[in-house]
Amino acid sequence: MTPASAQPKAKILVSDDDMNVRLLTRQCLEAEGMTVVEAADGQQALDAFLRERPDLIFLDVEMPGLSGLEVCRRIREMPQGENIPIMIVTGSDDRKSIDEGFEAGATQYKTKPVNWSLLGRDVQYMLRASNALNSLKRQEDRLRYLAYYDPLTNLPNRRSFNEQLTRILKRAQRLDHSAALLFIDLDNFKRINDSIGHGRGDRLLVEIAKRLARELREDDAINYLSDSNAGAVDERDRNTEIARLGGDEFTVVLSDVRDMRDVESVAQRIIQTLSEPISLHSHNPVVTPSIGIAMYPQDGLDADSLVRNADTAMYAAKADGRACFRFYNEAMNARSVEQLKLEEDLREAMREGQLELRYQPQVDTTTGRVVSLEALVRWKHPVRGLISPGDFIPVAERTGQIIELGEWVLSEVARHCTFWETLGLDDFRVCVNISPLQFNQPDLVERVRYFLEHSGLRPSRLELELTESAIMTDAKTNIDKLRQLNELGLDLAVDDFGTGYSSLSYLKRFPIRTLKIDQSFVADMSSHDGVAIVDAIIVLAKTLNLRSIAEGIETRDQLRHLAAQHCDLLQGFFFARPLYPEDVPDALRHVYAQDIADALRD
Repeated sequence: MTPASAQPKAKILVSDDDMNVRLLTRQCLEAEGMTVVEAADGQQALDAFLRERPDLIFLDVEMPGLSGLEVCRRIREMPQGENIPIMIVTGSDDRKSIDEGFEAGATQYKTKPVNWSLLGRDVQYMLRASNALNSLKRQEDRLRYLAYYDPLTNLPNRRSFNEQLTRILKRAQRLDHSAALLFIDLDNFKRINDSIGHGRGDRLLVEIAKRLARELREDDAINYLSDSNAGAVDERDRNTEIARLGGDEFTVVLSDVRDMRDVESVAQRIIQTLSEPISLHSHNPVVTPSIGIAMYPQDGLDADSLVRNADTAMYAAKADGRACFRFYNEAMNARSVEQLKLEEDLREAMREGQLELRYQPQVDTTTGRVVSLEALVRWKHPVRGLISPGDFIPVAERTGQIIELGEWVLSEVARHCTFWETLGLDDFRVCVNISPLQFNQPDLVERVRYFLEHSGLRPSRLELELTESAIMTDAKTNIDKLRQLNELGLDLAVDDFGTGYSSLSYLKRFPIRTLKIDQSFVADMSSHDGVAIVDAIIVLAKTLNLRSIAEGIETRDQLRHLAAQHCDLLQGFFFARPLYPEDVPDALRHVYAQDIADALRD
């Protein structure tokens, strides 16, 4: 608690044209430990108020020039004078004079002659009452603010958003205008938040909010509710509204939309600005947004319908690869229902053992021998038949089931490797994909260590494949995690290399062993640009003393070029489709040297 002697002195403005009254007032108030500022007339009182910012004003009614009542009125009209206590002093004690004083804005009315012995006590009481009222008002303002604003980002919250959207739609209906709702969700935010810590996660959300406001303020009229006007929207010039609904969900409402291309432009700009790396001290996470867009009136006539359909479109954007936007269409509702059903079926599939592993051989270009296998999950649905990994893996990632699925894959790999070893097969390793969600588990290293110790699988038998985007999301932190995994004796590979944004300086520091050329580049080798990209990745791998592997090889022409460029490992349907575990032993004994030699001779 602050000692009384250390508390700032109250400053009192005393305005009276009588010098003796000012002197007596000063003596009384200074005896109470207050500071006094004097004014001899009304204009001096106004000037002193603006200059000194007093805590209380003592005004005589009858003064030269501006009367005390007029000074009181003018002070009350000023923003800084709305709540200051004002004591009016006059020789009139009739009801009319008293009413005039209170109508002018007086806090207290005192008649002459003044009881000087009680003046200090009266002023102290007014100051305490004023401080209590101001404290109460600040609390009310804070509660009012929190009712309409998100305290972390200072953006309008869900309640404010709902009221704003309803008003905008009513106005659009009245004026026959269109409007757009953009529903923004940050991709993989939970994974990033768990990786960098929740404190930095909050700072990341603040930066996202700032970027949204900056980007849209450039050429869209951004209007937020003022603190003093929360909940009351002025319809003039309200073209864009931003809000944070909670977590990593944001919304942008565009009113008076005249061209769909304008909405597309806003969505593209949001994706571009939010996708740039965010500097958080030693962390530089990259966060991409998925955006769903619903249009008024075609996609909904009320706020609930627009929000629901924009949310559906947002999930469609995530399903289509994330970091993109999608406009709502009616077919998405059916897709949404299908996705929910797929989630339920996947849970049952994991319980009922409907998932299986297949293994696709990876061939050494020099010897033609199969030296490694990629483990691939397959789901044979009892009703729908074989379901593509491209359909159920994103569902597993979105729901978090990918964690359990990943652990199941490792246990199955250990079981199959043990069986193959009993057949005398020893010179091979198995590549297992680690999802971004798995990789960002804080205890991933301990989980892998526990698995190796209890499964009996030799670390050298296992290579973990991580996507380029996963390891680069927070590269500085991930270096340590990769080194710890490598110290367990595992090989590490970068999957789908070339589709992300790896920095060469980080590639040199990462303890990775293999660069895997994405199959989209291999498929595009019929073009000059496609060949150039593949060749560049092979050269980069050799420069960094890394293995290179090309996946998705289907033609002899692709094989010939990759072998001629000395790509280390080759994988694709040209050699073998993914195999059942029982077919792997024959594949490990097979030699493809003649196939490679024939392709090189063509």
